[in-house]
Amino acid sequence: MSTSRTFTIDKTHSEATFQVRHLVTKVRGHFSDLGGTIQADEAHPERSSVTFTIQAASIDTGTPDRDAHLRAEDFFHVEKYPAITFVSTSIVAAGGDRYDVTGDLTMRGVTKRITLPVTFLGSAKDPWGHEKIGFETETTLNRKDFGLTWNAALETGGLLVGDEVKVSVSIQAAPVA
Repeated sequence: MSTSRTFTIDKTHSEATFQVRHLVTKVRGHFSDLGGTIQADEAHPERSSVTFTIQAASIDTGTPDRDAHLRAEDFFHVEKYPAITFVSTSIVAAGGDRYDVTGDLTMRGVTKRITLPVTFLGSAKDPWGHEKIGFETETTLNRKDFGLTWNAALETGGLLVGDEVKVSVSIQAAPVA
């Protein structure tokens, strides 16, 4: 008997945020268009899977000129590579409500296998009686690993944009009827 259930990510109650060093401070932003599905097997979490997609053009740092540059060929090149995707290949229990979710992250046409430390936040019913489940993860990626190599040299030495990008994803999902 299978205990597997399919959940769809609720993009209005989920978020993908990032921060990266810029000169001497940090620039923060988010992607507003994301979605995907979770195949959750409560009895056998290792049989679970997740597929997650972010529309790269939905990047928002609060500065329209910067966002346009991030969408351009120098960075995400959204016309050629419209989606950032993650497809899990394995899920391993890491104690408590934590899991190591390994999968293929594709960004700007480059695919890398990464492991995300995911925390299951629990399940609850909303005020209308609909079941919801939640997960979150945080990791640091090197943007150059995915072909996001644009930078500018500073006259004082160093570079304008840092290579390390801190990424946080918080997901709420509902069962597919």
